[in-house]
Amino acid sequence: MDDETTTYDYLIIGGGTAGSVLAARLSEDPACRVCVVEGGPSDVGDERILKLRNWINLLGSEFDYGYTTEEQARGNSHILHSRARVLGGCSSHNTLISFLPFPQDLDEWVRSGCEGWGPETILPYRSRLQNTIVPVGAADRNAIAQDFVTAASTGLGVPVVEDFNARPFTDGTGFFSLAYDPGTNTRSSASVAYLHPVMDRPNLTLRLETWAYRLLRDSEGRFTRVQVRNPDGSVSTLEAEAEVLLCAGAIDTPRLLMLSGIGPADQLRDLGIEVGADLPGVGENLLDHPESVMVWETRGPLPPNSAMDSDAGLFLRRDAAGGPRPDLMFHFYQVPFTINTERLGYPVPEHGVCMTPNVPRARSVGRMWLRSADPAVKPALDFRYFTDPEGYDERTIVDGLRIAREVAATAPLSDWLLREVAPGPDVRSDADLSEYGRRAAHTVYHPAGTCRMGAEDDPLAVVDPQLRLRGHDGLRIVDASVFPTMPTINPMVTVLLAAERAADLISARPAPAPLGTEGMGTEGMGR
Repeated sequence: MDDETTTYDYLIIGGGTAGSVLAARLSEDPACRVCVVEGGPSDVGDERILKLRNWINLLGSEFDYGYTTEEQARGNSHILHSRARVLGGCSSHNTLISFLPFPQDLDEWVRSGCEGWGPETILPYRSRLQNTIVPVGAADRNAIAQDFVTAASTGLGVPVVEDFNARPFTDGTGFFSLAYDPGTNTRSSASVAYLHPVMDRPNLTLRLETWAYRLLRDSEGRFTRVQVRNPDGSVSTLEAEAEVLLCAGAIDTPRLLMLSGIGPADQLRDLGIEVGADLPGVGENLLDHPESVMVWETRGPLPPNSAMDSDAGLFLRRDAAGGPRPDLMFHFYQVPFTINTERLGYPVPEHGVCMTPNVPRARSVGRMWLRSADPAVKPALDFRYFTDPEGYDERTIVDGLRIAREVAATAPLSDWLLREVAPGPDVRSDADLSEYGRRAAHTVYHPAGTCRMGAEDDPLAVVDPQLRLRGHDGLRIVDASVFPTMPTINPMVTVLLAAERAADLISARPAPAPLGTEGMGTEGMGR
């Protein structure tokens, strides 16, 4: 039975990347009562979370919701989609690779009906970001990663990029920019940067290990009430006098909407869920950055220094007709990332490295849906990897595997490598590389798009360009689920920028002064 309803001005569902930003910004007004509902524990003082290099040990841990994948006709059906169960969300769980979105990514959003989300409006918000975002520190620049950068530049003729956020680029190789403190390897996650400094604000309430499972209408028909399960198992109802801000991520945001009767009406009725809002786009447009992997055994142990064991990367533009953005990306792992190759029977080298070609703007689009009306049952995720009719995603992976071999064969990286372990040098034809690449495929853990933002005449748009639930009052969505298309690069900074933008939309605070897209440098970015 519910206890007495507790009321705030704003209820933020999800204390992750976007939720942390909104909580800090909205609670700057001491008269504004803000409550954050977060299903996981605090990250304060927990070195398992705060040390960036420990990220790989968080996968599959108690801090991971661990969503499974539906059977994939042309991809890997064994992918576990990690979603963070901790304050700070995926910014407390991931590698914190931090890229400003390309201007062309945001131009695509505007063309898809998202007025007010162009680069001239969104990119200036970089000056508001509280996170410390810097290129990998000198002490963390592992020698083999440095030699990868040199080999990629030499072998492929691309420039070495010192700071990927300094200006837009079409191709290049270098060390990533990360949201961290190079001196201590401490994360500069959304929670560390935005929430830790303001946790003593009397108008900010954090309800941790509290899980929201149903949205309810208030007496005026607005979706401003939320039922939650508390840490002790009891149930409470929370209410927002102004708005509920749904920031649970691209899986749990549409999941909560559908459990609340907001979504595709026929699907909900089939599960016995009373339809409160027929929005067919909820759960559709499931996007991701798919990647594959090549593994090499090295001639011996690698140098021990690293920020997070995947510190450098490579971007290529294969098709100039596609515009100025890269269309192929690689992470370089200084550890053998063999979760998928091992399952296929490949050996695990004691010492090894990997390259992971990924598809920056994949054309395969999936969907997610509820299996049951029971909130405890996890939803179904079907990314439909490598199913785009033109075979673009598959071609990108095959090209990437071939290019990875070119880099591996180039000194000085080649001097480190003993042999190619997976798929092995005998796998050479397009058909064989495709078969291997798709079976060994993984995710870069970037689900997005499932409550996409769009124009009024877009039948699958879930929110308008003000991030308000279409046709219904009291609820906004602020997380990667609102992305209409996938940014080319790792999307965390795009989520941070969207949350800063949302804070202004909500509070009517003036936006930063517009800039031309040439003003994309890192001046003022981070603290």
